[in-house]
Formats: sequence, structure tokens, C-alpha cells
Amino acid sequence: GGGAGPVQGAAVVLDVRTGDVLAMVGGRDFWESKFNRATQARRQPGSAFKPFVYAAAVAAGYPPTHPLVDQPMRRVLSNGTVWSPRNFGGSYAGVVTMREALVASRNVATIRLAEEVGLREVIALAERMGLPGPIPAVPSIVIGASEVTLLELVAAYAAFASLGVRPEPRLVTRVEDREGRVVWQRPPRTRRVLDPAVAFVVTDMLRDVVDRGTGTAVREVGFASPAAGKTGTTNEATDAWFVGYTPALAAGVWIGYDEPGTIVPGATGGRIAAPVWGRIMRRIGEGAGDWTPPDGVESRRVDARGRVYDPECAGAGVGRVEYFL
Repeated sequence: GGGAGPVQGAAVVLDVRTGDVLAMVGGRDFWESKFNRATQARRQPGSAFKPFVYAAAVAAGYPPTHPLVDQPMRRVLSNGTVWSPRNFGGSYAGVVTMREALVASRNVATIRLAEEVGLREVIALAERMGLPGPIPAVPSIVIGASEVTLLELVAAYAAFASLGVRPEPRLVTRVEDREGRVVWQRPPRTRRVLDPAVAFVVTDMLRDVVDRGTGTAVREVGFASPAAGKTGTTNEATDAWFVGYTPALAAGVWIGYDEPGTIVPGATGGRIAAPVWGRIMRRIGEGAGDWTPPDGVESRRVDARGRVYDPECAGAGVGRVEYFL
């Protein structure tokens, strides 16, 4: 690739109930560099920020079937500059549902959704879920222009995994003296940051990212248990992310150069980070169970365009199940 020095990577695995950091890798070689890229490197998350946009939309009453316009857009910013965001690959779908926009990681449709919901609502939710603020109120944050650490992002995703309860990351549980007596301990710290029904609906959309969207490499390397997550790629392919979770574990992988540069031409989070995540979870994450719809969630059968079938309609036996508040 085009970066200076060797390509680097970082990984974090959290227990979603306690916040215990079960695994942490801060770089390729501690003796070459003691800089911990899991806790100290602040990088743009790219599309790994998008779940917070969709969570804000679901919380505001938007269903996963809500239609979004996915066509080229142009915005004049407050400083007079023109911003023309594009989808990865330059293709547009015309009109897509919220679910399909997230599954295919469509930038323009997501930006339009954030405009409908309100940028400040998106920012407030992201900060409540643990991303460090203040997040600037500019539209580019919707597709990941603000900076985070890997540990911060994984802890925020853990709130989706636990259906709305965010655990504070914990690296030390207790300290004992030479006789084995506990002289200090820290109990788990958690707080409710999201309604369980909202977290479940977003999780169900993120499951589709893994099963048939940009994160399918997780399945291709052999991880078969229920999982949800999101890829992230920044401009010029300088950062590749995959952050995901099971009902028990939240984990994230970042790959890039310390001095930002193209990892390899065409690099994406789905191609580079998601397979690493899948291999990690194949070893430690199988058999964690599944999510159960909480109170406040209803299911209906819908067609490919997200239109709900009447239960008595002849077509009600086809299509797929969609979840609604």
C-alpha cells in the first residue's frame, strides 16, 4: 500500500454485560511500537457510524420500511463550500428502504435520513451511547467524519447487543495483596442509553449487514452464529473497520497505517477487517444464543419493497418478516 511503515491493526473484544475487556490488541508488535491503537488512536470510523443514524430514526418512529431517496445530492454548507457526497462505487438505487440502505451502506440515502430525523438528534444519541463529544454538527459526521477510538466504538455497539444497556469498559476487576486479600475492586458499571425495542430493531437490520450485506465476509470465513455489525471505510481506503456483536460479545477490528495512507487499492472494511473479525469470533463467539424481541416490537410480513401484507391477504405467506415498534 501507500502508507509509511508497516500496516497496523487493532482489535477489542468486550463482554456486553459487564464491559470486561476480554481481549485487546493494540498493534502488530509491542516491541516495535508501544502505541495502543485500540485506546489511543483516534480515527474516522466511516460507515461504522451509520447505525447511530438509523437508531435515531427508529427512536423517532421511522420504520425499517421507510423509503429513502438514493440519488446524487449537492449541499451548500454554511461556509459557502459545496458538498457532493457519493455512494461507494458511484452507483445509486433510486429509492430504497431504510433497511436496504443500511445493508448496502448507501451514503447518500443515509445522509438524507439524518436530515429528516435531524442532525442534532443523531449527535445526541451517539453521544448518549458513549461516543466522545462534542461531535460537530456537520453533515459529514453521518458517514463517519468525527474521530473515535476502537474501544469507544465497540463499547457503544455493546449497547445494541445488550438491547440498550451500555457497559463501561473494565480492564481491571480487582487488586489482591500477596495473601490473596482483595484490597480494591470495581463492580461493573452500566447505564440504559436506548429503548430495548429500538435496539432490537436496529440489531435486526445489522444482522442483515452480516448475512447479505457489506459484512458477508464474516460468514465466508466460517462464523455461523447469530451476529450483527457494520463495516466502515474512510476516504482513499485509509481506514478499514468492522464492529459487530453477538448477544454476549461485542468486538471490533481496525486496520490501517499510523500515518494515514491507502492500505491497498480498493480496500474496504468488508474485504479487510470483516474476515479478521469473523476468524476471531469463530474461535470464541459461537453458541452465544440469539436475541428475543422485547416488549414494544411487532412483526409483520412485507414484500421486497417493504409494503406490509394484510394478515388475510393471499400473499401473506410470502415475503419476509419485518419488525416495527
